[in-house]
Amino acid sequence: MTTQGYEDELRSERDYVAGLYARLDAERARVKGRYSAALRGTGGTPMERDFEVRALAKEARRLDVADNGLCFGRLDAVSGEHNYIGRIGIFDEANEYEPLLLDWRAPASRAFYVATAASPENMRRRRQFHTRGRRVVDFTDEVLGRPGGGERGDAALLAAVNAPRGAGMRDIVATIQAEQDEIIRLEHPGVVVIEGGPGTGKTVVALHRVAYLLYTQRQQMERNGVLVVGPNPAFLNHIGRVLPSLGESNVVFMTTGDFVPGLRVTAEDTQEAARLKGSLKILEVLAAAVADRQRLPEHPVPIALADVTVRIDAETAQWAREEARASGLPHNEARAVFTEILTWVLTERAIGRIGRGWLTRKDREAWEQLRADLLTELAGDDEFTAALDELWPILTPEALLASLYTSRERLRAAGGDEALLRADGDAWTVSDVPLLDELVDLLGKEKSADRDAERERKDQAEYAAGVLDILVSREDMMDDEDHLFAQDMLYAEDLADRFVERDTRELAERAAADRDWTYRHVVVDEAQELSEMDWRVLMRRCPGRSFTVVGDLAQRRSAAGATSWDTMLEPYVPGRWLYRSLSVNYRTPAEIMTVAAALLAEFAPEVKPPESVRACGVQPWSRQVGEDELPSAIEEFVHAEADREGTSVVIGPPGVPGAVAASETKGLEFDAVLVVEPERILADGPRGAAELYVALTRATQRLGVLHRGPLPQALRGLAATETPAQAGCQRSA
Repeated sequence: MTTQGYEDELRSERDYVAGLYARLDAERARVKGRYSAALRGTGGTPMERDFEVRALAKEARRLDVADNGLCFGRLDAVSGEHNYIGRIGIFDEANEYEPLLLDWRAPASRAFYVATAASPENMRRRRQFHTRGRRVVDFTDEVLGRPGGGERGDAALLAAVNAPRGAGMRDIVATIQAEQDEIIRLEHPGVVVIEGGPGTGKTVVALHRVAYLLYTQRQQMERNGVLVVGPNPAFLNHIGRVLPSLGESNVVFMTTGDFVPGLRVTAEDTQEAARLKGSLKILEVLAAAVADRQRLPEHPVPIALADVTVRIDAETAQWAREEARASGLPHNEARAVFTEILTWVLTERAIGRIGRGWLTRKDREAWEQLRADLLTELAGDDEFTAALDELWPILTPEALLASLYTSRERLRAAGGDEALLRADGDAWTVSDVPLLDELVDLLGKEKSADRDAERERKDQAEYAAGVLDILVSREDMMDDEDHLFAQDMLYAEDLADRFVERDTRELAERAAADRDWTYRHVVVDEAQELSEMDWRVLMRRCPGRSFTVVGDLAQRRSAAGATSWDTMLEPYVPGRWLYRSLSVNYRTPAEIMTVAAALLAEFAPEVKPPESVRACGVQPWSRQVGEDELPSAIEEFVHAEADREGTSVVIGPPGVPGAVAASETKGLEFDAVLVVEPERILADGPRGAAELYVALTRATQRLGVLHRGPLPQALRGLAATETPAQAGCQRSA
């Protein structure tokens, strides 16, 4: 194409994209106008108006996120037709809804990501737009279906991976690669495992797969929403903008520490305690701990009633306990069975003593009246209530688990390991969360809470009935039809519903606050760190077993984490899970990956490192320092990076000033990384090598290492330097 021809084409494309933005603005104004009108509207029922307001608000958000990078490419078919590809779909309503812009998730857009010279998908050209704001800056063309055409998107892809990192992860709708697109569009209804080494894009692929599923299965998916589970809050904050940037908002982001709403994680377990709590064997300990609280009296417990004193003996309590356990009800709900047996025995004994000489079972009416009186007396008797609380107490998950952790006797009785003992029972750890969640089901609801809810419901119904009586009393002001409606069709409980404040929170907010909420789809990132108990929680949250699982077994640090995907998943979804791998490293340049691969070969020789798609031209470096030199060397790195565009981080073991742990950077990426004292990271337990591997692979441009002791053998290939500032200027030959 001549220079003049290119300029003419560029003007034409700019005009077309400007026209798309004009339609976007018009549609946005129309939707916001309808939204404002719906807020003021009085027509229809409250539920209908609420539904319309929510739908219009969601549509307005979808249109807002399309403002940046609305259209990023064009696909020309062999037939001469062409389609523009973008973030959302735009159609010409005046021309039989002809597509003016195809949503990147639409089937017709797939060729934009997978067509190659060898397999052109009936396409002859792919055009990639480079935009700044709403303006098309330039474009590049790739001719398909002829020798030498090459793979798609190299220029756009390299521009994206070389760009300085910002505050959060960006979407990749303009640069999705063929192996990524295949996974994104998988229609598998069960579990899809995406494994890949550092920088392979597995997280962003999983998020785009969610966006694709929400596009193709919106009606089913939006009703229950999607849960995204990540390793830490920093990671969730990093990825949190990807789905909203794609127009999807019905998504809940959590760490495993957030599974129990309202619980605060404030402590950290030892490796051994985490391993024990993460194993399914802990289920036996929890069940035994609950059973241990279902006691028998050591001595008969006297209950003094008005006319007689009766006793709860061990034999009676044992019968009641056996019946309660045999009911199959959770502990708190089974208390009613336990209580029923005790009261029956106690009232039988009391009646026999009170009625001795004058009352027989043949006098059924008198017998039952006396029983009713005794039952009323027992219900209000403090001694009887105290005995029940001692023998079959109402328990909460937090109280039960805290008392277990702080009592050597209770722990021994439940068959638990002493490694679980701790001084502060309420200092919750991440590993406690699935145990507390399990106890919710083992214990069941507190009957007192049920009674309170029922009492509130009854009060509302009585109030509504009073309102109804007032309406009916005004029958002289109503015609026959109105009277029929008020008297025969409007019931007190129906009216009570109108006085209950409706929940107007967005789906994501409601779901996050509800332990019993179930999701249509769940994304699990850094899944190799999840324990068997964590997986039990997640399977309860998603009865349909629809998951996208993301991880890298070579990066596992948790003692309770996965050693194989089969072990974790097969018990829940036998034969219903697929495995896909990503092999290309889009983040870590070849110079840095060479260093990380040497470490990987030592601790996981069976794992093949991902192949870097690029080189950055900057060699990673190392520098040995004394203890007194370490703070100033770190400060020098920080100052040097402050003058550069992009992000940086210092990663080190506990106690290093200004450093974060490698586990806190999982899933994150930075332009520059300084790893401090790798020898100490490596020595930190059996998974120290995986921790160091994570640290080394966070950088997209520059990597430096400061060490006080001897450099680990795997890192001996690093170039030595005098200062971090000098190292930043070193380049490969």
